[in-house]
Amino acid sequence: MQPFELDGNYVICNGELYGFKPVREELRADGYKFLSDSDCEIILPMYRKYGTEMFEKLDAEFAMVIYDKEEDDLVAARDPIGIRPLFYGYDKAGSIMFASEAKNLIGLTDEVKPFPPGHYYKGGQFICYRDLAERKPYSKDGVEDASAKIKELLVAGIEKRLDADAPVGFLLSGGLDSSLVCAVAQKMMDKPIKTFAIGMNEDAIDLKYAKEVADYIGSEHHEIIINKDIVLESLEEVVAALGTYDITTIRASMGMYLICKGIKKEFPEVRVLLTGEISDEIFGYKYTDFAPNAEEFQLEAEKRLRELYMYDVLRADRCISVHSMEARVPFGDLAFVDYVMSINPEIKMNKYNKGKYLLRHAFEGDDYLPYDILFREKAAFSDAVGHSMVYYLKEYANSIYSDEDLENAKRKYEYRTPFTKESLLYRDLFEKYYPGQAEMIVDFWMPNKNWEGCNVNDPSARVLSNYGASGI
Repeated sequence: MQPFELDGNYVICNGELYGFKPVREELRADGYKFLSDSDCEIILPMYRKYGTEMFEKLDAEFAMVIYDKEEDDLVAARDPIGIRPLFYGYDKAGSIMFASEAKNLIGLTDEVKPFPPGHYYKGGQFICYRDLAERKPYSKDGVEDASAKIKELLVAGIEKRLDADAPVGFLLSGGLDSSLVCAVAQKMMDKPIKTFAIGMNEDAIDLKYAKEVADYIGSEHHEIIINKDIVLESLEEVVAALGTYDITTIRASMGMYLICKGIKKEFPEVRVLLTGEISDEIFGYKYTDFAPNAEEFQLEAEKRLRELYMYDVLRADRCISVHSMEARVPFGDLAFVDYVMSINPEIKMNKYNKGKYLLRHAFEGDDYLPYDILFREKAAFSDAVGHSMVYYLKEYANSIYSDEDLENAKRKYEYRTPFTKESLLYRDLFEKYYPGQAEMIVDFWMPNKNWEGCNVNDPSARVLSNYGASGI
């Protein structure tokens, strides 16, 4: 079907445009005759009508490139969070090139860069059309009103993501975020949804809690069990797929990559997966309990939201799309994120002895989830799959690198120098597939080391003093 053409203009779009049907009717009223049922067919008539102002009107996750015949130039754009990947670089003649995967530009451009989320490119310039992290006047909503709106917007965000042309599946860890997505979705469906969980054969935290949630909501639940050999054998292909050497992202991707691989093999009819990413960045994570005040909490949320495209949403997209499925992220709904970021951080901070209190409270008293799941402590994804997984990755790195190798890495890799043997392992694998492209990675994901209690050398929440009982 793609590329779409109109008046000599062309578009290629990797995306999902929610709420496109009312827009389609508006364009029909303008006289446009649609040739398909594709949501992406609205792009060119919208571009003809609104120009680049179109991008801020889209309720969508997308990466697109338009050929503008009148300008004889390319226009490219990416959604405000960066849920869909897009990269760019310049060839030796100075012409810009775009690709949905960084590896497709290797050898064609000297430097590959991530396309900035919430921007469009036109006439040689990158222009911001929407910054969800931009500070706005705080909402005057208190705890009860904020919780009610959180529930309303999240339910709406989940509902619109259930509209798909192919069977939908759900990743279920048994933690708060994925459990809410599954519980809300199940209430909207007239038959059991398909839920999937993954865990190590030794010590998976996820499997127990995921089954508890699945039994409660009545989903058709499936478990995928992995072991040390599977993890180590898959590491290189995971790094190659991700295009990063960030420790946190790679650890968390191991389980997600392998569960998606299993789904593709055993349930090839499933083409869309809903996940629970993005909640941590806007509501807070274990380490944000250490924020010294509300202003610092908000600044950290703004920073993490702007950086999502480098970490969690990169993980979700690459692990899922490399297995020919589409990732949909309800917590990334634009209206939802916009509202949560407007909530006064004084009531978003952990003042109730429970992180993400507003999100939990929003669904308290209903029958979406049992209380012990709704208020269970957080376990990091890589830890919940099994503490042993991270241990085996570290053990493997320690077995192939010496202390001298790590010391030599300071000279070999002056940019974002590896600081552990595990990080050296990931960097070497990255350089094998993305030679000379280290600057694609702006920084390692780490807790805010400026906060007391967060000056740690491992990104896992397990090293923090407030790591909950569920992670023990």
